[in-house]
Amino acid sequence: MKINKVVLAYSGGLDTSIVINWLIETYGCEVIAYCADLGQEEDMKAVKKKALKTGASKAYVLDLKEEFVKDYVFPMLRANAVYEGAYLMGTSIARPLIAKKQIEIAVKEKADAVSHGATGKGNDQVRFELAFYALKPDIKVIAPWREWDLDSRESLVKYAKNHGIPVPVTKKKPYSTDPNLFHISYEGGILEDPWAEPPEDMFAMTVSPEKAPSKAMYIEVGYKNGDPVTVNGKKLSPAKLLKKLNAIAGKHGIGRLDIVENRFVGMKSRGVYETPGGTVLQAAHRAMESITLDRELLHLRDSLIPKYSELIYNGFWFSPERKALQGFMDNAQKGVTGTVRLKLYKGNTIVAGRKAPKSLYNSELATFEADNVYDQKDAEGFIKLNALRLKLQTRKK
Repeated sequence: MKINKVVLAYSGGLDTSIVINWLIETYGCEVIAYCADLGQEEDMKAVKKKALKTGASKAYVLDLKEEFVKDYVFPMLRANAVYEGAYLMGTSIARPLIAKKQIEIAVKEKADAVSHGATGKGNDQVRFELAFYALKPDIKVIAPWREWDLDSRESLVKYAKNHGIPVPVTKKKPYSTDPNLFHISYEGGILEDPWAEPPEDMFAMTVSPEKAPSKAMYIEVGYKNGDPVTVNGKKLSPAKLLKKLNAIAGKHGIGRLDIVENRFVGMKSRGVYETPGGTVLQAAHRAMESITLDRELLHLRDSLIPKYSELIYNGFWFSPERKALQGFMDNAQKGVTGTVRLKLYKGNTIVAGRKAPKSLYNSELATFEADNVYDQKDAEGFIKLNALRLKLQTRKK
């Protein structure tokens, strides 16, 4: 198949900078660079300029921060999604939006193919391509890492120097990063040894807990139907709310994570992450649900979190099963409205209070003091009925 025009997901980093040149050399095609601004706080004008200088015929830079938080991060947080008990999936959740906009540009530009700089070993190639095919089944996908003979970072750096392409990776930064408004990830290089502690000067969004303020800070997060809408009583847009919490939590050393995770492609990988605002929102949301969700609904929802999280991690955002689960998750959030007070202190997010206009918590029922609403004698029959099958099992033996 003849490739005339390709839309490349471009970051301005080492891999995608080389990909532009490689696509032109290999396919003799026109390359359109597309950069998604998800809050990585880079000079987007410089990124666009670099893409054009490197050989792209056109460069798109799209500000997707509000859409990213509102339509991707918040739905994930409504479900309390967490992969393998720890990872809040800041990289995973960014991929479907990047891919969606990339396909829209491909359709607009009448491109034959789309391309990305994800390696043949990682999860991102799967996430990008599952989204591409879900949105445009007939699209051609070019994955350079699965085609070219450049098999290491060293070979990429050599290729870049030979072609006059600026190299962003240096000896002072011997690892790769992927930032967005929700988090920043670090992997590769010196982090490939799971015994080696990450260097302190690596972290960009958080101070170390040891250097965090010695005085705790109290904040209040207001919720409406499962979504955070206010911080300390002030209403903020989704992106601005997350950015504010990132700054507050980062100052207090909150949100660092060092894990060895199981990639979808089958290998284990060490990743270090910073998710300051997301960590606070995860704790706040759980606290809000504790007084607003029915017990059985909460337990049923929690039983589905591992599957829901796995779908996002593995790249199935646009699958029918993820959409169906999202419907359930969102329906369960009706009434998860109120305010949570949190104490932030040296890497810890501590729930200090919660209140809701339609709280299911009833102090008259829960009290250890005398009351007139609960007959404690009723518990006897309840216990005996639940013990019946246990008695039968013992008698059977």
